[in-house]
Amino acid sequence: MHITKMEGATLDEVRALLASKDDSVARQLRVTKFGRAFLSDKVGADDIGDLAFRFETWDAGNGYCGVEAASDERWVRSVHRDLNENWPNPKDSYIDW
Repeated sequence: MHITKMEGATLDEVRALLASKDDSVARQLRVTKFGRAFLSDKVGADDIGDLAFRFETWDAGNGYCGVEAASDERWVRSVHRDLNENWPNPKDSYIDW
């Protein structure tokens, strides 16, 4: 699952994205230069050439991804806000809370 177009991305799209992967491994929310947001199993600085920005790595077992994360309205809104604040002009290529 991914958000194909960041312009106008909705809370429901962010919720679906978060729910699309479980919390069993470290993941990173990434946004390409073309505005496609996705959860990556590649973390850190691996394979970042086509990215506009990426969030800090979400360590496994901390509730950042999965069905429970997607049901946390506050978390969904926070991710949605941070995506919108950084698209299309990110504050940095690495977004760290």
